[in-house]
Amino acid sequence: MLSTLLSKAVQKAQELPEAIQDELAEQFIEDIENEIKWQETLSKPQDSLILKELAQKAIADSENGQTKEKRDSPFF
Repeated sequence: MLSTLLSKAVQKAQELPEAIQDELAEQFIEDIENEIKWQETLSKPQDSLILKELAQKAIADSENGQTKEKRDSPFF
C-alpha cells in the first residue's frame, strides 16, 4: 500500500511524458535500492571504522562529481 504522499507523486508523474516517467522511475528505483542498503548497513552491529569508510566514500564521490543534487528534499 502506498502512502498518501507517494500516491500523490505517482499521480503527478502520470501526467508527464513516458520518457520522463521512465527517467523518474530509474532514479526512484536507485534511491530505493540505496536506502535499502543504508538501512541494512545501519541495522548491523557497527564499529566506527565502517561508518568512517562510508563517509570517506561519500566525500570522494561528491568531490569526483559522482553525486546528484537533490532539489526540494525534505532532508536539506
